[in-house]
Amino acid sequence: MPDRFPLERDLFMITCDSIMTGGMDLPPAMRENAGMSCKSSSAGANRSAADLPHLWLPYTQMQTAPFPVEAIRTSGSRITLSDGRELVDGVAAWWTACHGYSHPHILQALVRQASDMPHVMFGGMVHEPARRLAARLAELLPGDLERTFFTDSGSVAMEVAVKMAVQYHINRGTHGRTKMLSFRGGYHGDTLGMMSICDPEEGMHSLFAGVLPRQILADLPVDDDSTARLEALLDAEGHTVAAIVTEPLVQGAGGMLFHSPDVLQRLRSMCDRYGILLILDEIFTGFGRTGTMFACEQAEIVPDIIALSKALTGGTMALAATVARRGVFEAFLSTEAGKALMHGPTFMANPLACAVANASLDLFEQEPRLEQVARISAQLQRELEPCRGLPGVKDVRVLGAIGVVELENIADPDVLRRAFVNQGTWIRPFRNIVYLTPAFTISDEDLSLLTASIVTVLRNNT
Repeated sequence: MPDRFPLERDLFMITCDSIMTGGMDLPPAMRENAGMSCKSSSAGANRSAADLPHLWLPYTQMQTAPFPVEAIRTSGSRITLSDGRELVDGVAAWWTACHGYSHPHILQALVRQASDMPHVMFGGMVHEPARRLAARLAELLPGDLERTFFTDSGSVAMEVAVKMAVQYHINRGTHGRTKMLSFRGGYHGDTLGMMSICDPEEGMHSLFAGVLPRQILADLPVDDDSTARLEALLDAEGHTVAAIVTEPLVQGAGGMLFHSPDVLQRLRSMCDRYGILLILDEIFTGFGRTGTMFACEQAEIVPDIIALSKALTGGTMALAATVARRGVFEAFLSTEAGKALMHGPTFMANPLACAVANASLDLFEQEPRLEQVARISAQLQRELEPCRGLPGVKDVRVLGAIGVVELENIADPDVLRRAFVNQGTWIRPFRNIVYLTPAFTISDEDLSLLTASIVTVLRNNT
């Protein structure tokens, strides 16, 4: 493929290449390790992930998982591996790279900011990239969501949201509202507080059941019966609830489970009735993934607190934001120092990340991202439909730029993952689903490669 990158990208590549070839003055041991994983990956067919030196991979049983492939370069929707193969990325780097990889506008913003101020503390000091980004988020978000607290990951953004909700009630003199009410199938992160509001039965954290704070778990109010049950639960325990927490429209890591905007309207109404805050986890859904800039727009409701990350920087830097309504923020204003929000990640509002996020928002303004999502959605519906008739397929569903094939079960996800790599695609099945969340800039041809890969692999392996 032709090189589409500007000079700034080449500067980064020269630096990386210098490390790999020994052009930089590194100690011998570091130089050896710099090339070790590339050499190992090509010989890793019969090895497990545990044979990978030094690294501990996420969500991976290292003893039984296959040796990982190694990426050395990205461009658009393509990942180049160390053995020269090129894969079409169907998951956009865990749902983050909405503009595709290595977009020139984002890289240029990164280089400019790196030359001016790569980092500075955010306590008692602010900077223009953060001020501009917070103002733009306030403009984009519905209602009076206007006060942004920056963090560096989705889990931490949600931790901050929960702390805000509990302290909001305390600062207002309402004690006893310390619990979160969350929903079966939900996932909000892997930090200790977030594990307590994930689904404890179907989630990944059952080993910690005796350690985690006890919260309240319910079914989403998707129909009259589940709505009545939730209202009865709130009648009994609503006085202990600080906030209701949910993922709008899509429960992502819970299995790409879709629900109607009506659910959000019911939750907003209940929160208003019982004096409870509504926290929306838009870590996954924010920035166009469901077809609107934010999923809550489809329900025409305003949460009290919203958490954003993943596509916030277009998948380039780690950054997250917890944005609160005006009334929530005002509950923290006082002459008492103890009523302040006591949280402050070292790298919060990193100038590099904020500059990149601003560049990402530029692209949403300058390029037709939501129209691209609509095109992807229509193509996913057409091209995943043949899966519906395959043995073992339970459901096929599409929402925005999310395409899901749900199976009765997946005996060994690693078998399917290897098959997808052999098809030239990077698709990561989990639980009992095979899904696509491509970059919004993906070409029709590359998207067809992904959907055809799913049809082929499922036909041969189910």
